[in-house]
Amino acid sequence: MRYAALALFAVLLLGAGYTYSSLHFAFSEGERIGIIQKISRRGWVCKTNEGELAMTNVIGQPAQMFNFTIPDPAVSAQVDALAGAKVALKYEEHKGIPSSCFGDTPYYVVGVRKLTE
Repeated sequence: MRYAALALFAVLLLGAGYTYSSLHFAFSEGERIGIIQKISRRGWVCKTNEGELAMTNVIGQPAQMFNFTIPDPAVSAQVDALAGAKVALKYEEHKGIPSSCFGDTPYYVVGVRKLTE
């Protein structure tokens, strides 16, 4: 019984360590430029802020969509205020996140700035 409890504790500790590292260490970082098409708060149990950025290179061509998650409510409010404007989103990519409770996408927006036309 004691070994089973120790094994369960070890599994939980490893799981917590893996979750922490997947959320706090970015696989890649970058910036995407486009127009914010949508931002919403979604989820049945775990509510997350999700958005969609339309990126176009040539006028008249269909936009490529960039789906993202916003973990910080302050950044989410900034993005929401700039909906419909041309912006640059600073993001981090986090691979291997174990649950959708942390967001629907691996791309976490950590900053936004409005671009002048």
